[in-house]
Amino acid sequence: MVRVTQTQTSETSRSPELHLVQEALGGLRQELFHDAFAYRPLPRMDVDSGPTRFLPRRIRVYAGLLPHAFVLFCAVIVFALGYDRIYYGFGVSALVITCVPAAIVLLTLVRPVLAFWASLGAAPFVGYIGGFDGGWPWSAACLVCHVVVLGVVAARTRPRTAVWMWIVTAGYCLFAEMFLGQGRSSVSVPLLFVSALVLLTVSMFQVRRQATREVTAQQTVTAQEISKRTVLEERTTIARELHDVVAHHMSVVAIQAEAAPYRVENPPPELEQAFLTIRENAVAALTELRRILGVVRAEDYEAPDAPQPTLGDLDSLVRNVTEAGLVVEKTVTGAVRELPQGVELSAYRIVQEALSNVLRHAPGAAAKVEVSYVLGGLGLRVANGPARGLVKPSPGAGHGITGMRERVTMLGGEMTAEVTADGGYEVAAFIPVSRDEVREEAGE
Repeated sequence: MVRVTQTQTSETSRSPELHLVQEALGGLRQELFHDAFAYRPLPRMDVDSGPTRFLPRRIRVYAGLLPHAFVLFCAVIVFALGYDRIYYGFGVSALVITCVPAAIVLLTLVRPVLAFWASLGAAPFVGYIGGFDGGWPWSAACLVCHVVVLGVVAARTRPRTAVWMWIVTAGYCLFAEMFLGQGRSSVSVPLLFVSALVLLTVSMFQVRRQATREVTAQQTVTAQEISKRTVLEERTTIARELHDVVAHHMSVVAIQAEAAPYRVENPPPELEQAFLTIRENAVAALTELRRILGVVRAEDYEAPDAPQPTLGDLDSLVRNVTEAGLVVEKTVTGAVRELPQGVELSAYRIVQEALSNVLRHAPGAAAKVEVSYVLGGLGLRVANGPARGLVKPSPGAGHGITGMRERVTMLGGEMTAEVTADGGYEVAAFIPVSRDEVREEAGE
């Protein structure tokens, strides 16, 4: 506690001025020192926007190199200014005066921040070799070179970098005139004025371009959100209509199944049991439908607190489909244990959907349900033979297999669904379950 108190006291006692200076130096280090030698080639210009989009396609390909051509043109201008100041033969000194500033301009194509520091460092040497013509510490070639470098680097970085470059340039000019002055006329003030105009113009274009990009991105996101909302509203409408239609018909089925035995005099017990099964299935389906789709009816809809089915309810499921005329053989292997709720529910739904597919697509066939509790998870297998009898298969939309695959994939498992050699169908799935998940479910 004492150490924490001392740390807080030292932080609060720090002056705001010192904090501002530290932040300023941190910004300078981030903009002009961090990765100053990094290789950053100048990218091609976007030719699909702006005036270049009206150019023919064959010319538009080369229009992307306009920034590179501009930098090359400036390098030629700087070379010509240095060459114009040579009054003697073209030797080593002339090579320095002409080629060094031009090379620094070309350096902005690949290493922009390094080009800025090179322009500052080369200025006094080039000026000294050139005889201080044009004013100390900038020769004509170095002055134009530095202005071009400032503009190109500012266009390739952020506006804050442009501010720091101008401040560093101003400090360099002040230092050169105070400690390196040669009694010559100075061009530092004109340089700072012109460079400020150039940096201000480039920064304004950068800010405007960034704002345009943000607006475009926001409009894209808004359009996507509107599209998603439209799709969601359409799905909600369909879900409501589905709920109304199916709920109405299922209610009619349940009522008619309940009233049907009373329309027949002395009905046999098998007929009464059949109608009772029909009514129970209709009521169960209606309850399930209202729990799943009823949430779209209104914002304040509250789903009933009905327990979710688990593998322990497979017996009732098998009994239910058996009463509907499907012969099912259920086999459980391995040590039965409690699994995570998501695994239990998904496994139950997979078996339920597989048996429903057997009823629809293979009427009269026998089915086998195998549940295997293994060390690393849970195995499921539902297989059936070919359709038998006079009842024709009912066509489906094919969403059942897709739904089962989505459930298995969501739990990180694997599933196969394929036709067997005898003309039947088999659905096999494996859902991994770790020991930690089983312990958490058991509350250990």
